Amino acid sequence: MKYGERQIDTPQGELGTGERSTRNRVARSILDHGPSTVADLAQRLGLTQAAVRRHLDTLVTDDVVEPREQRVYGARTRGRPAKVFALTDCGRDAFDQSYDTLAADALRWIAQSVGGGEQGEVAVAAFARSRMETQARAYKEAVEAAAPQERAEALARALTVDGYAATAKSAPGPHSGEQLCQHHCPVAHVAEQFPQLCEAETEVFSRLLGTHVQRLATIAHGDGVCTTFIPRSASTTQTDTSVSASTAGRNPA
Repeated sequence: MKYGERQIDTPQGELGTGERSTRNRVARSILDHGPSTVADLAQRLGLTQAAVRRHLDTLVTDDVVEPREQRVYGARTRGRPAKVFALTDCGRDAFDQSYDTLAADALRWIAQSVGGGEQGEVAVAAFARSRMETQARAYKEAVEAAAPQERAEALARALTVDGYAATAKSAPGPHSGEQLCQHHCPVAHVAEQFPQLCEAETEVFSRLLGTHVQRLATIAHGDGVCTTFIPRSASTTQTDTSVSASTAGRNPA
């Protein structure tokens, strides 16, 4: 099974090319938009909800997606949250073309080469910051070219070019701000072992957007989407690189 080849093999082999293509579209939509309800998928793909459920049943059987209770930020509404479908690790692996094992081995070697322990963690953090600084050059150009109120959206577009399938939208709940959502992470499996990658990324977001940001969830921590809260305030035109090291790379809950 390789999503990179836009084809999902079935154990039974009974489905035609059209069925496989539609199932690929369902999986890709979840990748691009994050955990989704049946209604969301039907609307985005122009399918009936019955057709979406049929494809989801097969994807669940193949361990490509899994049902979850919808996560709610802010005040809950009445009634039971709708069920959403998210990609499993197996499903994400099919999209990933990165060399996860090689990258993890390299970071482990960096840590061990300076004696491991705290020194090793510092060395990996230094590498993560250096890596993000290189990536951030293109992000900086995009953000600085945008109006202050459009910077989160400009950053999302730049991240999408790098394969993060990012979006920016108004944050729900009583606090004024935006949520930057990365629906895909090419280095998620490596970041599971080395959260310094997430921490360095969050620090860069804070500096680029000129305000303190809060990482609410990460794919590396097992969440369906990497979610960063960006407060909407006058500080968006200033530089503030302060980021809580305890929450920068993972869900604080």
